[in-house]
Amino acid sequence: MKAVFSLALLAVASSAFAAKTSLSDVKRVTSVGALLNNKFIVEVASASDIPSKRDGLGPHRQLYRNLEDRAIRFHVQKEYDAPGIFVGAALTLSNAADVAAIQQTEGVLAIRPVRTFPRPQPVVHRPGVKPGDEGIPDSQSTHVMTVAGGFDLVGDDYTGDNEPVPDDDPMDCNGHGTHVAGIVGANPGNEFNVSGVAYDATLLAFRIFGCDGGVNDDVIVDALLRGVAAGADILSMSLGGSDGWTEGTGSVVSSRIAATGRIVTIAAGNEGDSGSWFTSGPGNGIDAISVASVQNTLIPLQSLTVTGVTHDPIIYYATFPLPVEDTRPLFATSADPTVVDDACNPLPDDTPDLSGFVVLVRRGTCLFVDKIANIAAKGATVALIYDNGSGFAGITVGDFNAVLIQAEDGVFLAEQLAAGAEISVTFPQTGASVNFADPEGGLVSGFSTYGPTNDMFFKPAIAAPGGNILSTFPVNQGSWALESGTSMATPFLAGSSALLLSAKGKSPAVGRTARTLFQSTAFPIPSSKTDGDPLQPVAQQGAGLIQVFDAIFATTILSKGELLLNDTAHFAGTQRFTVANTGKKAKTYTLTHVPAGTTSTVDPDLRLVIPGPVPIIEDFATVKFNAKTFTVPPGRSHEVVATFTPPLGSDPITLPVYGGYINVVSGTESVRVSYLGVASSLKDQPVLDNTDFVFGVTLPVVLDATGNVQEQATNYTFIGDDAPLVIWRQLFGTPALRLDLVDAATTFKPTLSSRDAPVFSFGHKPAKGTFAQVPTVGLLLEVDWLTRNDLGENDVLDNEVLLTNTFANGTTIPNGAYKILLRSLKVTGDPKNEADWESWLSPVIGVVA
Repeated sequence: MKAVFSLALLAVASSAFAAKTSLSDVKRVTSVGALLNNKFIVEVASASDIPSKRDGLGPHRQLYRNLEDRAIRFHVQKEYDAPGIFVGAALTLSNAADVAAIQQTEGVLAIRPVRTFPRPQPVVHRPGVKPGDEGIPDSQSTHVMTVAGGFDLVGDDYTGDNEPVPDDDPMDCNGHGTHVAGIVGANPGNEFNVSGVAYDATLLAFRIFGCDGGVNDDVIVDALLRGVAAGADILSMSLGGSDGWTEGTGSVVSSRIAATGRIVTIAAGNEGDSGSWFTSGPGNGIDAISVASVQNTLIPLQSLTVTGVTHDPIIYYATFPLPVEDTRPLFATSADPTVVDDACNPLPDDTPDLSGFVVLVRRGTCLFVDKIANIAAKGATVALIYDNGSGFAGITVGDFNAVLIQAEDGVFLAEQLAAGAEISVTFPQTGASVNFADPEGGLVSGFSTYGPTNDMFFKPAIAAPGGNILSTFPVNQGSWALESGTSMATPFLAGSSALLLSAKGKSPAVGRTARTLFQSTAFPIPSSKTDGDPLQPVAQQGAGLIQVFDAIFATTILSKGELLLNDTAHFAGTQRFTVANTGKKAKTYTLTHVPAGTTSTVDPDLRLVIPGPVPIIEDFATVKFNAKTFTVPPGRSHEVVATFTPPLGSDPITLPVYGGYINVVSGTESVRVSYLGVASSLKDQPVLDNTDFVFGVTLPVVLDATGNVQEQATNYTFIGDDAPLVIWRQLFGTPALRLDLVDAATTFKPTLSSRDAPVFSFGHKPAKGTFAQVPTVGLLLEVDWLTRNDLGENDVLDNEVLLTNTFANGTTIPNGAYKILLRSLKVTGDPKNEADWESWLSPVIGVVA
């Protein structure tokens, strides 16, 4: 009997490293993390848990009645009713100041801001369009995958900034969901002989992205709970956005679903360039399986042939042959194969008509689209762009026929043309496909996000193939595509989960142990192909590359897949786990310690998080066992006590993140438990950026109405643009952040040097201690669980608050002279202790409204 499983397939964002920028690029808007103004998700107790509930009212109606009784104006976006997992509602408030009142409402368990997530962008994207059919495959290809059902929660026009318009058709616009689904469920026997990991599984598609824009986590939570209600055994989400903490609503709900015995797999993120401490939600859910990416070993590509010189067929990066059926002469835009700006400017006037040529261009300092525009201006329609060592990958330049070839091939062709050879190029339309052996195959993808979370949880959990994956694509976009991302690794793990349930049976017990079973049987990944180099850091690969066969047939079962050692201030150096023998004979086990690479995550001078690839150092933890060898009878277990010592040779100021594996070996069977820690105190890491590295001026700053840095006391009318804009950067994530207005004559001494509108209000409410003793006039902003800023795209480069003439509670700020007090709580800090907060005071702000 064939087992059938349901997988809820939901639609990871990538970020790029960027250099110093200008304050003139900062928009005069309030932007704090990815949080949305006035939108919140309120969690309430089930009706049976509220002692004084009104008769006949469910938890939602009771919430609304209570809010109405408090004269709170609100609009209900969505309701959630999954007792045991999540009951609540997504609300838009007319006044964000009402959050404080909602927190005091009977039955309210938590209130969290709604955050937005970017639409998934594959790191490498190369759709396949077969010549002659305009992307319409033959009838056999249309049945390459079966999706049993699903729902579109948002509609084509949804962007994250407007209201969803649901419908019954979950077909995606951009191919991401189709590609992800094919990795799980593509049927065998297709033209590429590509089979989904679990092609007998029943797929359910819940679409949460429109054709453009992003998605808000109120929709993500809705999709998760719909998957549960539909009976899905596995929920897979190839999406995410950096938040650094385990406390986001999507992360919390994902973890609770996993705790019920369903398997939840979520992309770890594509922010490897951003360095450590930038993990993605909702994959940060504690019990969810956050999936890293490993490069595929073979890439199905095409080859071209050349005449006029002797050379083997040249591989080019495309799924299908370029639709060029005639043989064409080759023309190089530069005879110099070392030129850095080839075709970055308009071509010379004496350039011939290029419409009949294949044009050879070197990759360089400008964008591909700029090169293409310049050669197209001379009539070119086909281009070969040869690599400059930046990596062999797919490129997307609209409808223009341009592909990448390897550096050595391009240099050879350019040199031969310069020597006077007449070279012609042919793109065979059949029989020219090749399996290209990726030199990085089997290694962790460079784009894969580094952990851990700011609260020191083990993210990512495990790795799966995600780099250069061939899978299904919408028919009108070519039916097949090569894409890369942790989005592609995640459905591989989901399909593996379906195989596990097929073999072991569907039950909550199996679901709850799946993460540990996968982790303990995963295979650690090296950091390079060079013998003797350390293993890739656990903070990027997790437990290693999934080995689903070993997970299914293992007869040595570990009680834990990961050990969390924390930082040195909260060091959990003594760890225990059990080794169970489920075989039929006694087994003698030997324990060994295999450390992975340690990463220096923070620059010791600037205290900025170091961009990826994060430097690996060979400074390892040590471990002692209560017994290195022991025998376990069949059906029995043995407790291992492991005592760790953190690495001693690393500079604590660099926040060294270390990890490794304890191997448990019996004969040919080997399982392992991973460990992770940081050889420093997290509270010693600064959380506010007080450097001029990003904007050229020391942060934080206030910009006046003209966009200049306020250096001295300035009056503001709060009419039009005449309002102060506060700009700061988080060097590190913070559990709590506050902006207060204080008297201009305050004697408070901030920790950072300084120069001589209500948004959110929720979270930490320290009522006592030295923090509460700081005199303030009124609260302007309060945010919990804020991620650090990145040196990449501008939407996460900094935080801005454009002040209005009201406090967070909605009352008007009296005219007078004030300063803005910015305070950010250090990681693991006590919110009641002022010494655990970093602080900054602005110049004098005069309110003359």
